[in-house]
This record gives sequence, C-alpha cells and structure tokens, in this order.
Amino acid sequence: MIEIQHTLVHEDVFSENFVCNLEKCKGACCVEGDSGAPLSKTELKVLEEIYPLVKPYMTEEGIKTIEEYGTWVEDFEGDYTTPCVDGNKECAYVMWENGISKCAIEKAYLEGKIHWKKPVSCHLYPIRITAYPEFEVLNYDRWHICSPACSFGNSLKVPVYKFLKEPLIRNYGEDWYKEVEEAAEFLKEQQS
Repeated sequence: MIEIQHTLVHEDVFSENFVCNLEKCKGACCVEGDSGAPLSKTELKVLEEIYPLVKPYMTEEGIKTIEEYGTWVEDFEGDYTTPCVDGNKECAYVMWENGISKCAIEKAYLEGKIHWKKPVSCHLYPIRITAYPEFEVLNYDRWHICSPACSFGNSLKVPVYKFLKEPLIRNYGEDWYKEVEEAAEFLKEQQS
C-alpha cells in the first residue's frame, strides 16, 4: 500500500493495466453483480434531484423500478446502491445503444441536461474504495467480465491510475493526483 494524504492506494493501481473495451464486454459491469452501484450519502439527494432529467434516457423497466423502489435503495448489507431491475438484474439507470449497456445518467450529462456525470463508484471502477473513519483504502477490483479491459490496457500500456485520472481528480483533487503520479515514478524507479 502507498500512503497518499488520507488514503492508502494498493500497488496494483500502479502496476496493473486497464482500459474499458465496451465493444468486447458490452458494458457488463452495469448488468451483472449482486447489487447496484455503491452510493455515498451525498449522492442520494443528487439522484433524487436529477431523476426527472435522466428519466427520458432510461428503459421502461428502469423507470418502473425507480417508481417502485425509489432513486436509490439500501442493499442487504445496509449500504446505499442504485436499484436493480427485478432486484438482481441490470442497474435501473442502464440504457442500451447498439447492444451495449450504458449509463442514462452519463448520457444526460453528456447532452448537457445535468451537471453530475454518474455515481463516483461507477466512474472510479475498477477501483473500489473502502472508507474508514480516518482514511480510505483504494483497491483494484478484479472481475472476470473485465478481462477485455485488462487485455486492452496491456496492449496500450495504460495503468489503472492513468485510465482513471479524471474520476480520481474528481474524487480527491489535483494535488492528490500529483502525489499519485510521483508515487508511480518512485515505484518505477524501484523496479529498475
């Protein structure tokens, strides 16, 4: 683990390569899993506020799910997540383009309808954050559905931290990310 300000960053974030390859995985991370995308408490209100502007991009099943359960739910572990269609299928905020699942929230953002891109946990994937009272731990999450992203990242030689530069800065700021880059250089020198 590498300590950067109030976080501990697993070395895999520096050493593993990753670039999403939607043509290969078809956006499976928005469709598979045990529950919806993890949400922070501050994101709950945001979802409630933006839902009317995101709704036109959503599927009928997603809208029905939101109208039945709300814009967010509490999962079986007591964590807040996005609701899933039929309780365990795709995220309610999924939309489909050319057979690829995409985020209706992000689509509304890209079209200028809202000013919030998507839940931070989605934006940061494959990094998963575990929060403790004094610090946060950033781990690289390995999931078989992302093997095309690992292969693509390896071919392009793009480490996880570089692929996730935008969401890491969104969550932790420019100064924090500069320290990540310095840590990456230090690790590279250590390996030489």
